[in-house]
Amino acid sequence: MDRVTTVAGGVRASARVLARGDGRGGTVLPVLEGEGPLAVRRTRGSGAEARVMLVGAMSGPLGGDHFEVGAHAANGARLRVGSAAATLALPGQDKAGARYDVRLTVDDDAELHWLPEQLISVGGSDLTVTTSVDLAAGARLLLREEQVLGRAGEEPGRLTSRLTLRIDGRCVLDQELLCGPGAPGGWDGPAGLAGHRAVGQLVVVRPGFATEPPAARVFEEGAAVMPLAGPAALVTAVAPDALRLRRLLDGALASLD
Repeated sequence: MDRVTTVAGGVRASARVLARGDGRGGTVLPVLEGEGPLAVRRTRGSGAEARVMLVGAMSGPLGGDHFEVGAHAANGARLRVGSAAATLALPGQDKAGARYDVRLTVDDDAELHWLPEQLISVGGSDLTVTTSVDLAAGARLLLREEQVLGRAGEEPGRLTSRLTLRIDGRCVLDQELLCGPGAPGGWDGPAGLAGHRAVGQLVVVRPGFATEPPAARVFEEGAAVMPLAGPAALVTAVAPDALRLRRLLDGALASLD
């Protein structure tokens, strides 16, 4: 049963998904659980792939909240995780910042598509997002992150986002983005977001990239493709709005195929 824990300073909630190959070419979900604002629902899959949707059952994260989400694609699994709507980082009565921690694990001969909708940093909010990904040597991954700084006509809140990727125990990506009030100077300048208010990235991990890595290149204005030191590629993009950002990311992903 879903439940939510309210602690001093905010709400603490978690969600967990475990997918396994069923030995017959399909994927089963032995663990599918969420608390309070992190409702988890299975949706109609396609072929061998199981699909899961994160559904926001409450507003948040608010100041002082701490959300944790974990997804594990075990051997033989094909798992796609999305969200029903954008996540709004909101100011709360508590002056402390909010946290949203994501932990993803993919085993050999398994695949995970982590495709949530945008995270919107609302004015006055303060959110720290950490995404930690651990892949086996033969794992496959498609991860998308999109952040929108402020609603229409609104200054953004403070947003700290860190992504760490390890493949077969080796760290191939560890980067952090700080935006909004209190962030180091220059985050919105020519060497940063250059005045844009939407920023995103794709991480694509495929064993075939070990022998045929994608070439480093500018895909379109505002988007670039960069091979990583492993069977992986990173696509980064900035755009004036969320719609343009999604088009850039989708186009760059298609070019990798």
